[in-house]
Amino acid sequence: MAKKIESHQNKVFKRIKSLNQKKNRDREDIFVAEGLRFVSEIPQGWEVELFAVSDAFAQENDMEIYEERAKTFIFPNELFSLLGDTENPQGILAVCKKQNTAQETLWRGGASFFLLAEELNDPGNLGTIIRTADACGVDGIFLSKGCVDVYNPKVLRATMGSVFHVPVFQDVSLKEVILKMKENNISLYAAHLKGECYPYHLPLEKGCAFMIGNEARGLSNEAAELCDQWVKIPMPGMAESLNASIAAGVLLYEVVRQRLN
Repeated sequence: MAKKIESHQNKVFKRIKSLNQKKNRDREDIFVAEGLRFVSEIPQGWEVELFAVSDAFAQENDMEIYEERAKTFIFPNELFSLLGDTENPQGILAVCKKQNTAQETLWRGGASFFLLAEELNDPGNLGTIIRTADACGVDGIFLSKGCVDVYNPKVLRATMGSVFHVPVFQDVSLKEVILKMKENNISLYAAHLKGECYPYHLPLEKGCAFMIGNEARGLSNEAAELCDQWVKIPMPGMAESLNASIAAGVLLYEVVRQRLN
């Protein structure tokens, strides 16, 4: 049975509100999925701590599907609007456990397919990259220290639920991950303006990974030198570079194209 919360002094309200801050999400190893579409993407096996809904949402929807899965709380509409990060809340959010996929499960060799990123700062870019990687069947995403938090609300919204479908590892040592890739015969390619070839000439049907860099600076020399080969995207127009998420999409879909043949 859902419980009604009437005051912003209530401990449940305060706790959910506190999860807008990264330090609180990290301490409890949880995050907030906000909006009906995002909540509907939560897999059945994923651990959900609680659901919070507005009065209006509760009146218009079957609450049993939420009450059967986790503790459910109903807030007055105005109070609910203070909980989330969106300007026009849809009346529902879920407090979920973060991913717990072990890296060891990914090193299966064969035609593994990964994406690495160094110091991506823009939430929209990272969220879009996660969504695109999900669509392309990427086996895992590795983010260096200095990348924006995966569980930042803006990142989560941009993933459109894909954060539930593809393993994402934060604050990794790129050197350690790349060593694991070499041990498993996974070729690593750097997206680089000084690339030596186009992605269309790479043998991407085999185990492979791409590394993309910071939106403004690109890859550091140290990171780029860890890669097997530098790759460039053809740009016959006047633009000097591509948005990071667009560049990632071009590269990832070349893998899809080659593997569909």
